[in-house]
Amino acid sequence: MFDTTTQALDFKLSDDQQSIRDLARDFAETELKPHRLEWDEAQHFPMETAQKIGELGFLGILIPTELSGAGLGATEGAIIIEEIARVDPAIALSVAAHNGLCSSHIFRFASEGIRAKYVPPLARGEVLGAWGLTEPSAGSDAGGTRTTATRDGNYYIVNGSKNFITNGTVGDTTVIMAVTDKSLGARGISAFVLDKSMPGFYASKKENKLGMRCSDTSSLVMENVRVPKEHLIGEEGEGFVQALQILDGGRISIAALAVGTAQGAFEAAIQYAQVREQFGKPIALQQATQFKLAQMAMKIEAARLLTMKAAWLRDNGEPFGKAASIAKLFASETSVQVSEEAVQIHGGYGYIKEYPVEKFWRDSKLLTIGEGTSEVQRMVIARKMMEEYSA
Repeated sequence: MFDTTTQALDFKLSDDQQSIRDLARDFAETELKPHRLEWDEAQHFPMETAQKIGELGFLGILIPTELSGAGLGATEGAIIIEEIARVDPAIALSVAAHNGLCSSHIFRFASEGIRAKYVPPLARGEVLGAWGLTEPSAGSDAGGTRTTATRDGNYYIVNGSKNFITNGTVGDTTVIMAVTDKSLGARGISAFVLDKSMPGFYASKKENKLGMRCSDTSSLVMENVRVPKEHLIGEEGEGFVQALQILDGGRISIAALAVGTAQGAFEAAIQYAQVREQFGKPIALQQATQFKLAQMAMKIEAARLLTMKAAWLRDNGEPFGKAASIAKLFASETSVQVSEEAVQIHGGYGYIKEYPVEKFWRDSKLLTIGEGTSEVQRMVIARKMMEEYSA
């Protein structure tokens, strides 16, 4: 039966969480804000800034301290991602992919030896991580994966390509999903750790994107890459199941990213509305604008609560897959809606790159697509609901 019981929730951040929030906010304001337009225009990923993010511990959020991580939880991760996205969603996207996808996958499922080799440098920010599931023929339907890994003695020979890979060019360590047994469909997909020192593994086309332009996105190519058998994550055929679990956690990060994007656009809109005058008074005093701002604030607050609920469930060892999908779906669509209204409030100036709402608007759209489209989230939520209500 469906469990309708609830637990008391404490909405106050702890002192440590407030300190983490303030640290992330100060860093974003001082290190990211002055450069975000420049990086966006040039499609430049600032590796030197990524190293500073690593020095703060923000590239090892979920990794325990014994592996050089920050030893934090999903709630702290959501706080950090939101604060970075509030200033530059593109940088937040690279941070989220590094933490929630690559590092998390290796830490959770790889052998002790592979974990010890790859996780500490990732957690310290000495290298960036990428995660390769998507292919030209395998997006929402991962069963269409064509990249193959064929056993050859103590190695696997990996051939294929991946596309739309965040950190694809700048990332050194990558988790790749490949078919080890075609006859088993999705159950024949396995996961491997690859790095750029392996001959035949390289980044190719860098994408010229609408938004998130300073977050590096490229294709990856594998041409007869000899991968030691120890680099298989878990057992053969477990890659797809692992990927689904990783995506559940990653959706909390994307939800937080969406909340931050919406919050940044909202703050820019309300500040502009208080100084822009029309018909003899600031437009913030015009009811039409006030109603927009009220609706925006309401949706952001709801999105943040849904995101924090999913993070809380994960941190407390509770099932969180459905909550993560609900948060990701609502927050990502809220981000697009709020950013668009922020542009509208700015009028013609909202269409000009000198004003940040233009960038927030462009950046927001990816959030309804990446790590499971809105359509996929609705499928996941519906399936979970059917499972809960089935007697």
